[in-house]
Formats: sequence, structure tokens, C-alpha cells
Amino acid sequence: MSPTPPAMAVNIGGISLQNPVMTASGTFGYAREFDPLIDLNRLGGIIVKGLALKPVKGNPPPRIVETPCGMLNAIGLENVGIDAFVADKMPFLRTLKPPIIANIYGTSVEEYAELAGRLDAVDGVAGVEVNISCPNVKAGGVVFGVDAAAAGGVVRAVRQSTRKPVIVKLSPNVTDITAIARSAEEAGADALSLINTLIGMAIDIETRRPRLANITGGLSGPAIKPVALRMVWQVARATRLPVIGIGGIMRAEDAIEFFIAGARAVQVGTANFVNPRSTIEIIDGIERYLERHGIADIAQLVGSLDTR
Repeated sequence: MSPTPPAMAVNIGGISLQNPVMTASGTFGYAREFDPLIDLNRLGGIIVKGLALKPVKGNPPPRIVETPCGMLNAIGLENVGIDAFVADKMPFLRTLKPPIIANIYGTSVEEYAELAGRLDAVDGVAGVEVNISCPNVKAGGVVFGVDAAAAGGVVRAVRQSTRKPVIVKLSPNVTDITAIARSAEEAGADALSLINTLIGMAIDIETRRPRLANITGGLSGPAIKPVALRMVWQVARATRLPVIGIGGIMRAEDAIEFFIAGARAVQVGTANFVNPRSTIEIIDGIERYLERHGIADIAQLVGSLDTR
């Protein structure tokens, strides 16, 4: 008889995952795009491309620039809008085994609340991930995620608009990420995901022009992993909420670092562009690691960092 495989299931704020590997919003489309490439039903969870109340075309090209150990993107949150998502994307997503989490964003508290309220009635949406790295138009364009009070206001409005679990995606472009995390927790978040991209830019030295039409963009990939890892460790110690680690996870070894730092699950983003099978390979690699180290349940790995 073969030994019992290690337990990989986790619960994130009331959402049950068969394993702790999720897809990061904006890097996996609406899942159907990857259907010919991987077995989607092996994933722990699927987070779809960020949704707005109305369709968004996004920024003009060029919108993606490769950088050393990563990439810059200034897609501009292009998406089909909530109506098309529910009508055209959800029928396929409902056929899948992993929980589907809708990522939402807005330019006002009211937009966030309306999106959460409308998704609350959508069958097959297991939870909502709230992207607070967006400008608050009513406050002169200040990003919600860089101010604890503004972040708390968004989370509170979303919490009041839905019965579904609420995951808040934190921005790293702040002085103290733990202050934002605690504000989200106090406002009713069920879980936290971090980090979103770091703001960066690239310049073409021949033309002396920005390499992105938007001038600046979000830096992701292996280059940001040390920053993400540090912030996950800080937030996991500062709140009681389950933490989902994001940032430069390309291999199982990267994901395992996040678990040891305190994350209960991870999201794979930029790796999907480089290797469409990365999520599956990471799941398999985590299981092999647990077996090799005699760890019966992945929960035993979470927060096991020894700093003595």
C-alpha cells in the first residue's frame, strides 16, 4: 500500500481550495484561454481578470515591456465589464471544479459596492477579490490602497454589499503595508492577498522616450519576490487573516518560501506568460516537497520560519 499523500487542502476566508495554488488576476484571462494547455480542474482556485461596471479598452500600446527578471505592464485594466462576464464567461467557469473568484476594481467607493452587490447574486462566484490599487477620482486621484482610511472605506462598502468572502489585494507602493492590512481587517475583510505590482518604468535610450505608452507600469516577476516575501511575512504577523502570497512565484520552491513566511495560499501570475503549465508544475512540486520532508499537511508548513 502506498503512503498517504500529504494533505494539500486549505481554507481561505471561507473558500475551500483543494490545494493552495491559485491564478493571479490579469494573467490568466477568464480561464478558458488556458483550457487547451492545462487541466484547469487541478487548480486550487481561479481568479479572473479584473472587472469594472462597464467594458474598458485599456491603455494604448506598447503595454508590456520585458525587464531583467520580470516585466512591466500598463494594460490599463482592460476587461469585458460585469454584464459580459456574467453572460459570456460564467457559463464556462461554472463547469470547472475550482472555486471562481471575481477580482473587482472601481474609481469610487460606490462603484466597488455596486460591483460586489451584483456579484453577490451570481451563482458560481465563490468570492470577491478587491483591487484597491486604483485611483479614487473623488479624492483627486489618490490610490485607495495607499491610505488606510480610504482602503478601509472601500472594504467596508464591499463587505456591506455581499455575503461572499472578501479578499483584499494590497498594494506594495506604501510606507507601511501592515497599517493598510489592519485597516482592511477591521473593515471586514476575510483574507488578504499581496502584493500587487510595484510601480516602475523603462526608457528607450535611442529615442529617449518611455518604452510604455503609459510611461509607468506595474513591475512583476522574480525581481519583486524578495519584496513580496518580506511584506507577506510582516502582514501574516500583523493580522489574524489568512494571507495569499503573490509576487515572482515561478517554481514550487518560490511558493514554499511564501508558505514558510506565513502565506496559506499563493497566486501565480507572470509565470503564466513564460510557462503556461507553471501552476500545475508548482502544485506537483509542493506535493513532492511535503513528501520528501515528511510533512503530512501543508498547514504545518505555514508560518514555520525560524528566526532564532
